[in-house]
Amino acid sequence: MAGMIGPDDLPPVRVAEGSGPVILSFPHVGTRLPGAVAARLNPEGLILRDTDWHLEQLYDGLLPGVTTVTATWSRYAIDLNRDPSGQSLYPGQTTTGLIPLTTFDNVPIWQTGCEPGPAEIATALEQIHRPYHAALAAEIARVRAVHGVAILYDCHSIRSEIPWLFDGVLPDFNIGTNGGESCAPGIEADIARICAAAPGYRSVVNGRFRGGWTTRHYGRPEQGIHAVQMELAQASHLQAETPPFALCPEKAARLRETLGGILTMLAALAPRLARS
Repeated sequence: MAGMIGPDDLPPVRVAEGSGPVILSFPHVGTRLPGAVAARLNPEGLILRDTDWHLEQLYDGLLPGVTTVTATWSRYAIDLNRDPSGQSLYPGQTTTGLIPLTTFDNVPIWQTGCEPGPAEIATALEQIHRPYHAALAAEIARVRAVHGVAILYDCHSIRSEIPWLFDGVLPDFNIGTNGGESCAPGIEADIARICAAAPGYRSVVNGRFRGGWTTRHYGRPEQGIHAVQMELAQASHLQAETPPFALCPEKAARLRETLGGILTMLAALAPRLARS
């Protein structure tokens, strides 16, 4: 599956306002590319291998009243879950940058000599990164004003075997709370409990993925804003972790039972968090 071009005036974010306390963010599901980016990516880059494939479909309809904030542009245009300053989320560990130069396998995605420079990074920050996060921040403020609390659940997925990033096979559920700092302890504990009880799945809390910039930036439990990143291993829901990255209906149906349980728990927990 290749990336689709523009149009360049495509809004960088789609928002669906819900009436409940839970917000789902999808920063890496976009498959659109600005024309100037598509023209300079190499054949590997145009595959968009590191997209969070089919996450919108995987979470669709699991929780009534949920708000969704969804990226339209590919993470190869700019990564919405990276610090806009360019600072690494995992100092000393291998990772990709604000505008990736390689895939997660360390394979170049740009044609030689066509890599983005500082001016293009600044433009992408202004036209894509900042508008997405302005929309997300506005929804967090709106939801918190209504419910006294907002629970941000940041939806991600990644291939389960990527030697350049981590050793071995990734667990199915990778729960990130920045070491417990981005949400109330009960949220982390209850998500971990649900995942651990799901038969046939493996899970970890604050393992290789502890939560990206979104989780760390917005998670302020003392202010009533709780943020969690869920990184799903794509083997849990794809036919194969290779093109065309097709969704497996049987795997997805089984996984949705656990994901629905997590979201239902979060919504039920919100009134107690608002009173605390």
